[in-house]
Amino acid sequence: MQKFFLDDEKPKFSSRNKFAKMGLTFDDMKLVYDQNATVKSADIDVSTVLTPTLKLNLPLISAAMDTVTEARFATELAKLGGLGVIHKNMTIAEQADEVKRVKTATFDSDIYPNAATDNQGRLLVAGAVGVTSDTVKRVEAMAAVGVDAIVLDSAHGHSEGVLRKVSEVRDAFPTLNIIAGNIATTSGAAALYDAGADVVKIGIGPGSICTTRVVAGIGVPQLSAVRDAAEEGARRGKAIIADGGAKTAKDITKALAAGGNAVMLGSMFSGTEETPGDVFEDNGKRYKTYRGMGSIAAMEAGSKDRYFQGEVNEAKKMVPEGIEARVAYKGALADVLAKMMTAIREEMAKMDESSVADLSKNGRMTRDISVIDYEAEVAHVKKSYTMPTF
Repeated sequence: MQKFFLDDEKPKFSSRNKFAKMGLTFDDMKLVYDQNATVKSADIDVSTVLTPTLKLNLPLISAAMDTVTEARFATELAKLGGLGVIHKNMTIAEQADEVKRVKTATFDSDIYPNAATDNQGRLLVAGAVGVTSDTVKRVEAMAAVGVDAIVLDSAHGHSEGVLRKVSEVRDAFPTLNIIAGNIATTSGAAALYDAGADVVKIGIGPGSICTTRVVAGIGVPQLSAVRDAAEEGARRGKAIIADGGAKTAKDITKALAAGGNAVMLGSMFSGTEETPGDVFEDNGKRYKTYRGMGSIAAMEAGSKDRYFQGEVNEAKKMVPEGIEARVAYKGALADVLAKMMTAIREEMAKMDESSVADLSKNGRMTRDISVIDYEAEVAHVKKSYTMPTF
């Protein structure tokens, strides 16, 4: 694999060697086109395999956010070939019911020939859990209604509590697909795989409304993090998911070229008709709400354990690592996804890559001169702001 760093040596981070390693993100890298490309966009295989029982016909997964993924959105995304992750800001019974709604949804295979389904022809769906005392009970409830994967979600996946919880869930559910994260290093990926994760999720702070980079000063530029984790995954024959930072179809293509087997999206799916929440108007324009799971509102609703603040019961004492925004209403997911996938296919065709698997393996990118951490720049005005449409 092509390395993103100037030196092959990768010394550990330390106070004595702060700049040992150059990290690169989306705006630092350019895709390399093949002037002799013969692949046609219509012939490109955009399917991906995360595990033997988790095969998607689109390399796209929706974020487990309470303004993005509930049953309605997850059902539509699965019918179109992707995977939705039901968020955990609800009771155990409510989350299990959301999963059940997806698993029992009916659809016309002639209209949705690329639907992502299990071996019984039911739509695929995943559910998010955190590091809490009721994690196993939550998993058990979702497993009982047929959930296809559990996403054990934390802002710091390479931590003792998360690793213990992954092992606990693995021991209790030996055959269940476990996706765990988030991490941003090779060692983090290795630790989660060793703990029992089938798939590892990469991304510390790159999300458009995540402020971890600003608040905590922690994170690794996303493409470097993806590449490092991908190398570990490749050694083990396991998959990774690039989570966060993608703003365009070209960014999604870069995340796949860096070694991602799939890309998790929040902001690019936000504002679609099927996401939770009502459409509202302001000055003649239509919007929906979109908020980071590290925002005060989301943490009060149930996500505070993700940010290691599970014992904090007063909002004024919480340290937010996300913000709340409004996004332009985008219309039906099917229409947004059609444009997105057309653009991704066109990028892949220009690179002469005939499949997502080949794109991830070949890594056709070159470094640009920019080294600014754009991922840390969420918003210059820390209040509700308007996100751009896709």
